[in-house]
Amino acid sequence: MKDKTGFKLKEPKERCEDIKCPFHGKLKLHGRTFIGVVTSASSQKTAKVEWQRLFYLPKYERYEKRKSKIISYNPICINAKVGDKVKVIETRKISKTKNSVIVEVLKWKQISLK
Repeated sequence: MKDKTGFKLKEPKERCEDIKCPFHGKLKLHGRTFIGVVTSASSQKTAKVEWQRLFYLPKYERYEKRKSKIISYNPICINAKVGDKVKVIETRKISKTKNSVIVEVLKWKQISLK
């Protein structure tokens, strides 16, 4: 069952009055979905999310590990901390560097790579 956001997401238990929150505000979600780890949450309502990916090198016929990083909006009702596994969805441009929002904090066992 899809909710107000258009994705299958659990609404956070806390309530916030943030306009940029996809659950309690008017922010619409669209685009790609990522799962990563929060590496920095020092700025207010901002978090840096990072995940590893494999990149194929045809010359050596092997893969190398590379990291992708994005800066995401961290709503007050979700409030992800450093080390949390999170789900991030793209959205419209929120600021100069932010164009995605954290929508869910995942448990470590909940993640499946299907």
